[in-house]
Amino acid sequence: MSDPETPNDLKSLGLPQIDQVGFVVKSVDEAEKRYGALFGPFTRMDGSVQAATYRGKQADAQLELLFGRSGDVEMEFIEWKAGESPHREFIEQGREGMHHIRFRVENADEWIERVAEVGYQPIWYKRFSPEIVFAYLEREGDPLLIEFLQMP
Repeated sequence: MSDPETPNDLKSLGLPQIDQVGFVVKSVDEAEKRYGALFGPFTRMDGSVQAATYRGKQADAQLELLFGRSGDVEMEFIEWKAGESPHREFIEQGREGMHHIRFRVENADEWIERVAEVGYQPIWYKRFSPEIVFAYLEREGDPLLIEFLQMP
């Protein structure tokens, strides 16, 4: 029996609404063709990240991103090109599809501490400036990652 004072799910922590669903794909070109009618028009950008902390080490990742929408929710398609990131793991496991959900938060570091209560640990983290941070988190037995984005 769980302690009633300890939250056992994400909803009980008071997270904001999901603002993005992230998909890892082998090709953003193919994703654009396949999902254009559902989520387009799309915006494309280089999503490469330099010197992020990935599983305890500094690592670079080369990523290509495609952004669309479904109402208020952003749909992100990520093609891993090179380097170390959770997207590489996903593709190397032979997977393609839904990868993470994102929450925009005011203080990513505080949220990382809060979700540790329900088993989430950061695996990919980058502080671009005092105001801009992203973090991907995982928990054992759960294939869906969560992302926190702190950005004014």
